[in-house]
Amino acid sequence: MIDLAQLDELARRLSGLVPPGLRGHLSEETREELQQNFKSVLQAGLGKLDLVTREEFEVQRAVLARTREKLEALERDVAALAGDAPATPARDTPQH
Repeated sequence: MIDLAQLDELARRLSGLVPPGLRGHLSEETREELQQNFKSVLQAGLGKLDLVTREEFEVQRAVLARTREKLEALERDVAALAGDAPATPARDTPQH
């Protein structure tokens, strides 16, 4: 979810980048309209991106770390079992 407060701040900062020569000629209403247009364009553009929140990212990072630990433990277990296995292949049991 996009944080609207941060989006508002970004739109305000973008409207502040309007060259000073133009800024002086803009009415307050035009400035607010420009800010709203920046906000709309940013919201539409960011909405199309496949973004996650910082919290969601950190949760997935923790899941990945736990998964890696489990995989490493399983690899150690398999290596230990492979070391304990007999070197000769198992014989077929005779049929009676």
